[in-house]
Amino acid sequence: MVEFRIDRHSGMAAYLQIVQQVQESLRLGILAVGDQLPTAARVARDTKLNPNTTLKAYRELEHLGLVEARPGVGTFISAVPAQARPLGDSPFRGELSDWMGRARAAGLDWADVSALVTAARAEHYPTV
Repeated sequence: MVEFRIDRHSGMAAYLQIVQQVQESLRLGILAVGDQLPTAARVARDTKLNPNTTLKAYRELEHLGLVEARPGVGTFISAVPAQARPLGDSPFRGELSDWMGRARAAGLDWADVSALVTAARAEHYPTV
């Protein structure tokens, strides 16, 4: 089961962080169609968010067509994002993990790594 992490310093709304984490989990193959998400109450408790924030995230996921709420049962993954490819076994994941390990060993902190990734993204994906 997925566990959500909220970065209160990111500048991104907490509910959007949940939406993004579900989308990333689907792309990485951590979540699949039929999997159940934790209850909104559990997510609120574990992340120390207002329950309405979690419900807003789940409503947005439903609006995107990625989950289906089944009253009295739970919220289940009903689809994967359009054009999603399973990335869990991608060689790029291993290469990126190796690169991040080298960056950390070289003394770079997350802000440094994030800046490098943002610069590379702008170079290779200028319309994102």
